[in-house]
Amino acid sequence: MPRDMSSVPDTIATAAGVLFINGQASEGTRAAIRRFGTALGAEADLLLRWGEVVLFVEGHPAPIILSAKPTSVDMGKVAAVLHLIDEVAAGRMGRDQAATELDAITRRPPVNVIRFAALAAAGAVALGVIFGAVTLATMAVIALSACCGALLRRAISHLSTNALIQPFAAALLAGVAGVIAIQLDIGVDPRLVLVCPCMVLVPGPHVLNGTIDLARSRITIGSARLVFAGLVVLMICSGLLLGLTVGDFRLPTEGPATVVPWYRDVVAAGIAVAAYGTFFNMPWRMLPVPVLVGMLAHGVRWLLLASGVSLAAGSLAACLIVGLIAAPVAARLRYPFAGFAFASVVSMVPGVFLFESAAALVELTTQGASASAQLLVSATVNGITALILILAMTVGLIVPKMLFENYKGGPRRLG
Repeated sequence: MPRDMSSVPDTIATAAGVLFINGQASEGTRAAIRRFGTALGAEADLLLRWGEVVLFVEGHPAPIILSAKPTSVDMGKVAAVLHLIDEVAAGRMGRDQAATELDAITRRPPVNVIRFAALAAAGAVALGVIFGAVTLATMAVIALSACCGALLRRAISHLSTNALIQPFAAALLAGVAGVIAIQLDIGVDPRLVLVCPCMVLVPGPHVLNGTIDLARSRITIGSARLVFAGLVVLMICSGLLLGLTVGDFRLPTEGPATVVPWYRDVVAAGIAVAAYGTFFNMPWRMLPVPVLVGMLAHGVRWLLLASGVSLAAGSLAACLIVGLIAAPVAARLRYPFAGFAFASVVSMVPGVFLFESAAALVELTTQGASASAQLLVSATVNGITALILILAMTVGLIVPKMLFENYKGGPRRLG
């Protein structure tokens, strides 16, 4: 990537690579490429694996193999390619023009670094507000830490293509910055200044795409996506915990019990969605829809929790709402479903529980036989809670998606 697009197979291969690398689901990528091939007069099909795309084109003597790792999420590029395929299928764009447009899409830069850093700060503060941040000092430290982490991630992206270094370095910076702020005794919430800058690093779209692949029996690519997501989470936890060693500090397992008003919770959720949309390279025009959907879902979740519903059940209900809206809307607007859906529910991700479980496990290994039973309970409960919430969220998001795809494909299959 990018490839010479002097022939129809190479043009189709370029489109397949852009979609696969930048976060489009396997089923969506395959369907789009089949449609693109038909529009260009050559039947095409795909075999997707981690690290490569194998393209079969009618009349081509051998399959085309592209080196492609789906480690990025760029909704702007995916939407642009899907729009281009629509134009070619409608007869409004020829192959030569499509090849030129594809080349321009592959060269699109990520969002402006100022916007990237500013929205990272705003998103981390929004998550802090959702989890109970009330003091200006806490919000300021969270914003500064997340902003510096975003700048560090962008700088590393110019030096290395390794997708694991960036989250590790940003989490390490968050840990060090949080410890310094705590030791300065400026009145910050220790738990929130440490975990909130790290929560904006969680790789949600990869979890969703991997789960969808497994649900469709694509075991190899689905497992690979989930393993990659797990490695990213591991790097985040490792960086954060390593940063805490600077001040020989331990991650607090509990924070102040603060009830966030409904309006503040919903507004903060909208800001968090906008931040993640920026991370996924959404143009400004693409942000309003996921922001509104995310605010609606978070408002429903807040009301359910206030009425006594469990956290898992509230998250499941909210994600079902997002899934029911996102499945048809993403198909209509040509948004990648995983990026759209995850951006809308990012404020519900149980990152805090994951970090606290990891911290308790490290403490267990440090204390050995002298560790208290409470430490083991904390590690187990937080870990299981995180897994239950992730399961509830993924089920709530992918079930409507799969039902919509089956409904959409039903009449054609019967015909």
